[in-house]
Amino acid sequence: MAGWVASCCPVVQGWAQTVGVASVGAVALPPTAAAAMGGSGETKIFPLAEVKRGMQGVAYTVFEGVNPEPMQVEILGVLKDALGPGQDMILARLHGTKPEFTGVVAGMSGSPVYIDGKLVGALSYRIGQFSKEPIAGITPIEQMLEVRDGEVRPAAARGEKRAGPAEVSAGGMPQVGAGSGVEMQAMETPLVFSGFSQEAVERFADRFRAMGLTPVAGLGSADATAKQPEPLVPGSAVSAVLVRGDLSVAGTCTVTYVDPTRLLACGHPITQYGPVDMPMTKAAVIATLPSPLNAFKIVNTTETVGAFTEDRASAVMGRFGEKARMIPVTVEVVQPAVPGAMGSQGATGAAKAKTFHFEVLDNRQLTPSAMLVSVYQSLQGTNAAAAEMSYRLTGEIGVTGLPPVKMAGIVAQNDLNPAAINAALFVNDRLARVYGNALEQPVLTGLKLRVQGIPERKTAVLESARLGSIEARPGETVDVEATIDPYRADARVMRMKVKLPDDLSPGPVRVLVSDGATVDRLTTPSGASQRAMGLADAVAQMNRQHANDRIYVTLLNRTAQAVLEGEALPGVPLSMANVLGPLKDAQRMQLNGESLEEMGSLGTGYAVSGSQVLNLTIR
Repeated sequence: MAGWVASCCPVVQGWAQTVGVASVGAVALPPTAAAAMGGSGETKIFPLAEVKRGMQGVAYTVFEGVNPEPMQVEILGVLKDALGPGQDMILARLHGTKPEFTGVVAGMSGSPVYIDGKLVGALSYRIGQFSKEPIAGITPIEQMLEVRDGEVRPAAARGEKRAGPAEVSAGGMPQVGAGSGVEMQAMETPLVFSGFSQEAVERFADRFRAMGLTPVAGLGSADATAKQPEPLVPGSAVSAVLVRGDLSVAGTCTVTYVDPTRLLACGHPITQYGPVDMPMTKAAVIATLPSPLNAFKIVNTTETVGAFTEDRASAVMGRFGEKARMIPVTVEVVQPAVPGAMGSQGATGAAKAKTFHFEVLDNRQLTPSAMLVSVYQSLQGTNAAAAEMSYRLTGEIGVTGLPPVKMAGIVAQNDLNPAAINAALFVNDRLARVYGNALEQPVLTGLKLRVQGIPERKTAVLESARLGSIEARPGETVDVEATIDPYRADARVMRMKVKLPDDLSPGPVRVLVSDGATVDRLTTPSGASQRAMGLADAVAQMNRQHANDRIYVTLLNRTAQAVLEGEALPGVPLSMANVLGPLKDAQRMQLNGESLEEMGSLGTGYAVSGSQVLNLTIR
């Protein structure tokens, strides 16, 4: 054993020393856990079939620091099929000064429980939120080991594409007796937001609570450079990282089982996504905060030791030494000039830029929410942020093997949200459309965003429009005049010239003067005509979307138009439209009675909305 340890990697060496070869620093494996390992290093299992009411055991968790502490466990019984068919749960009462004071604590899930020196399972469930006794549910270790023995590697690690996440649990965290008022539910996983304001976390907290995560702002931190020499052992705190860098988001639970290459933790899912890819770090518990409503551990995450690769119904599994793939994000926020302030060159009111660098996990379910709150915090985390302002946004989302998804426009406050939320939702919409692709698995390579603050509400309504002439010949140039009504400002008249197509037939045509969203609606299939498309087509469709700060002049011709695979095909002859009929029947094509031909656009400097239809006679 000693020879094998000396030749192996430091992580395995530290683990093996802890389980009986030697001690590591001031930390050693809890005695009961060491007894469960025995001399061979194999964990001894206490069978679920032998669990009886009245048995006494011991559980380990970290209340403060990094050392697991014992607490007594009294077995109350076994609840058959409590978590699903064939998924039993052991009910137990905790004894000891600390658990009786703190109650069942968020972050305690995964705490290993031993009977007669053998591992029986992990503390993982609690009753309601105001229980007067620390009564907990234990996930049997046999069910947790199924995650280890039936591992499914992430598609990205196998170099494969796969379809949508069929493994995803839509119902959130498991509950027993849900809706009865008193229910057994999974112990929450405290999700520590470091670098975020309380306001930012609360705005998007429900997204994370729906997945059984308890968002906490300011009560914890992250330091990836901090060294924590103590090895991860049963009872240690361990964290899964969603965001790291200038901003940090990490969820923490407790290690149940460790072997030379893997560990099992939590005793319940975090999201039950199935195959995942999240950095796995060590963690130190600063303090355990008792509360009858929601007791939780205040945690600092430290060095990365591997990656979590499985998130299943009975446990999450991490592998030592693996590197999780993260999405690099850069958000440059150009703050608007502050009157009277001195810039870096001594100029009064000079604008300043602040750049945030962070990484976000790559996961269909978690990435959009993690990115949403991170982008919002980047915009709100400057002194120039204000309720009534706007942002000029440019950026791109990199997707492997495809052109980047372009983002551009002016985002302003509206009646529902301030500009910062609308900017974050703008990015989230693009991410959701990439991740929501039903045919292909996207691999994101990065997100770059530049946001320029404007200290006013830059919205405008298209009030009216007119043509310089109501008659024209094919190929002639026509004057177009549009009047926009900015928010709390004087109306502005916008003028432009557009050239008519040379092949127009004599007779009446219509000219649409509108915002970009109106043109998008006319050229993009909707409702039953919207068929699932591949990722390349979805990216191309997003990149064809029209900017929201321009006025567009579009000719509505009397010839038919087909919209096929998200792309408009104007001027379709009637004979061709008949040929395309089967595609329409198969919902792959949308056929319109008018063709749209864009003739020109003009920037307004505002997020403009509205449309006007004008009549023109072709001589």
